[in-house]
Parts: sequence; structure tokens; C-alpha cells
Amino acid sequence: MDDPKATISIENVVASTGIAQELDLQSVAMDLEGADYDPEQFPGLVYRTQNPKSAALIFRSGKVVCTGAKSTADVHEALHLVFDELRALDIPIEDDPEITVQNIVTSADLGEDLNLNAIAIGLGLENIEYEPEQFPGLVYRLDDPDVVALLFGSGKLVITGGKKPEDAEAAVDTIVEQLDELGLLA
Repeated sequence: MDDPKATISIENVVASTGIAQELDLQSVAMDLEGADYDPEQFPGLVYRTQNPKSAALIFRSGKVVCTGAKSTADVHEALHLVFDELRALDIPIEDDPEITVQNIVTSADLGEDLNLNAIAIGLGLENIEYEPEQFPGLVYRLDDPDVVALLFGSGKLVITGGKKPEDAEAAVDTIVEQLDELGLLA
């Protein structure tokens, strides 16, 4: 079996920051080219960056959530672009606001089909949710790292809840090790 860690791909990085002041989103939306603001649909202003591709959700409180980036470097770069755009509107923002990665969603491939029924029984029901009539994947809550993995019969995995890219590698190692011990990997 090839190393499943080599198949890990970051699908989405979500990070948050703040600009330490309340904003008049209606005014910002009128001045910030490309901003979408429809308070009846969503309470925040949506500002998309193209390079790197992401969406910044800017709230009246000054909180900013960035989503859609494909790496932690991209999420930082995208937020710095947003900060520069807001500074250009004469909104004072400190030089280097703290950016906190909230969630990294990754995908991986174990390279072989999985028997999800056997895995659900083998791993024990306390950390597993598996209701194939509701959702085709098995939900596995790991303690270390503190992530949630979705396992699919195809051998594909989605890992969410990580704070750093290494969390996905540790999760894949743990899952492979446990499935090996149970004799559920060829």
C-alpha cells in the first residue's frame, strides 16, 4: 500500500481575526469594490480575493473570518489583502492583527475499499457515528489529534477540525494503524 499521507490535500482553511472596532458595513460595501452585502440574507459583508482565492466574511463587530484558502500561507496572504483594502478606505487597522486558524479541512485516500460496517464494529461505537441510510460515510471522532474523520467505502477520507496541516497526517497515521490492527486493511 502506498503511503496514504502522500495523498493528503488541503481543501479549505478557515481562520479568524479582528480589527478591534465596529464597522458600518453598508458604508464599507459601497466603497469596497466587489463586496457583497445583503443583511437580510447574511449578517456579514462578503469580500472575495482572487489570488489567493478566498472569501472574507466581515462583520459589524470588526470580526473577520476567512474561508476557502488552500493553505495556511494563503489564508494569511488573503487576510493581509483584506486589511490593505480596508486601510485604503481609511479604516485604521493595526500593522499585524493576530490571525487564528480555526479549522483545516483535508482529504486523503487510503487506496483501497473499506468495509464501513466492520470498521464501525471494530473501532467501537463510542467514537463512531455510522448510519448509512442517512449519510454514506462513517464519522470517526479522534481524540489525538482532536479531529473528525469521515471515512467512505471508496477508501477516501475527509478530515476536519485540525488547526495545523500536521493534524491530518497524524489522523491518517492513527486510522491506518487502527484499521491494520483490526485486519481491515489489505
